Amino acid sequence: MTDVQIWTYALVLLSFSLYIGIAIWSRAGSTKEFYVAGGGVSPLANGMATAADWMSAASFISMAGIISFAGYDGAVYLMGWTGGYVLLALLLAPYLRKFGKFTVPDFIGERYYSKTARIVAVVCALIVSFTYVAGQMRGVGIVFSRYLEVDIETGVVIGMVIVLFYAVLGGMKGITYTQVAQYCVLIFAFMVPAIFISIQMTGNPIPQLGFGGTLSDGSGTYLLDKLDGLSTELGFAEYTNGSKSLVDVFAITLALMVGTAGLPHVIVRFFTVKRVKDARKSAGLALLFIAILYTTAPAVAVFARTNLIETVSNKEYADMPEWFNNWETTGLIGHDDKNGDGKIQYVADPQINELKVDRDIMVLANPEIADLPAWVIGLIAAGGLAAALSTAAGLLLVISSSVSHDLIKNVLKPDLSEKGELWAARLSAAGAVVIAGYFGINPPGFVAAVVALAFGLAAASFFPAIILGIFYKKMNSKGAIAGMIVGISLMLFYMLKFKFGIFDGGKAAVAGLKDGWWFGISPEGFGTIAMLVNFVVALIVNKFTEEPPEEVQEIVENIRIPSGAGEASSH
Repeated sequence: MTDVQIWTYALVLLSFSLYIGIAIWSRAGSTKEFYVAGGGVSPLANGMATAADWMSAASFISMAGIISFAGYDGAVYLMGWTGGYVLLALLLAPYLRKFGKFTVPDFIGERYYSKTARIVAVVCALIVSFTYVAGQMRGVGIVFSRYLEVDIETGVVIGMVIVLFYAVLGGMKGITYTQVAQYCVLIFAFMVPAIFISIQMTGNPIPQLGFGGTLSDGSGTYLLDKLDGLSTELGFAEYTNGSKSLVDVFAITLALMVGTAGLPHVIVRFFTVKRVKDARKSAGLALLFIAILYTTAPAVAVFARTNLIETVSNKEYADMPEWFNNWETTGLIGHDDKNGDGKIQYVADPQINELKVDRDIMVLANPEIADLPAWVIGLIAAGGLAAALSTAAGLLLVISSSVSHDLIKNVLKPDLSEKGELWAARLSAAGAVVIAGYFGINPPGFVAAVVALAFGLAAASFFPAIILGIFYKKMNSKGAIAGMIVGISLMLFYMLKFKFGIFDGGKAAVAGLKDGWWFGISPEGFGTIAMLVNFVVALIVNKFTEEPPEEVQEIVENIRIPSGAGEASSH
């Protein structure tokens, strides 16, 4: 057993023991504890938990991987996800908190005074959450497959068992305190290798500054200039130039932003604190915690890409370092010696290129490529698992509460006891884990692409219904239902057509899909169009149908008055 494996096992076991210990300590005894952790979490703890919930395997494993291959174009993920978080914290969280409902379908069911609206929202929440959780389980599988030296399928199964344990036992209470621990693990694991490599390459211990600095070899060359040079030599576009159209960049950024604001597993976090003021405070703290990783990711992408090109391109396969062979066994990096010269040609031309790299390995393999100490490599494995498991647990809770609270308790069996509802929540969480595991083993694309599609689905379905529900008191149920159905159907159609080539015999999937994109917008950005269609349909149907009842309009008026306003004058 190598040093790396010993450190990995030790650090992963240590972190898992911590999570499971917390889950046992904070077992949920009531539905309120299961759904919203009893509503008594401090803003600091909730800020950390929200950050861990938010920074999934896509943020930890995939985002820097996308940026390292897409260069400048990869910045849309940073802008969209960060901007979306600000939108959520300022525009939605306090109002939803004041409305006092546990889940998004609960808010939509009550605000639109309709069982149909609730059922449509449950279906949308399940589609969004399953799309998202597939990406997380895939991330878990990748980490386990490399560090436990098992195949990805076995890795996914191990991840399923662990998530199931603490999500089913502790509910939101267990998940919240586990996520605080997971945030600490994942941020430490992300920053330590970044600081090491930044010092190694540029002599600067702050990755964000090293990223824009000069190399430490005394040549005075800027790191980004060197990477541009390496990229163009191999026939790739300059790293610092973008190739996406402005329309597509705008559409993806907006879809990720408004998709964030409609993500059920993040919204529910704002119900776990005592007061509306605490919801705002924890949102601000979470943004600070998220920014630490998000401002470091572009630097990690540049370090990883530069190291990869220098280590692999035009080098003898027989002389490849140990990390290459280790990752080759997972199938996530591979080579095909087309010209039989024993060297690996890594170039942009697919006819000549002999290297196949899965983007999802860039962050995980980065410490090994840079030849960092074994404990740092073990640490990144623990961090990747913390990121994937924290979000997977949050999503499983949304799925289980959508089924048990919104569907069974509020639609099918209103007389269900609290104990019965708790059992229903636990059973649906277990069912959700099994389905999520299936998607993790058969994923539709790499982690961040799958996650980006989940944001598009959330933007297309929930965002207009929530915004109109809060800010337009005359919005009625028929308009909201019509908008949600049309929005999510359009997004699903576009995804299936242009991501999976389902409606044209797979031709689109083979042709790289760009030819037929509507308005030149990629599937990741199409959530913006579907969201606009949702708004238009909702408002048109609303115009030709009856107004909502007077008491619903009054509730909407009250949500927007800050707590405590006007109390002095009424006494």
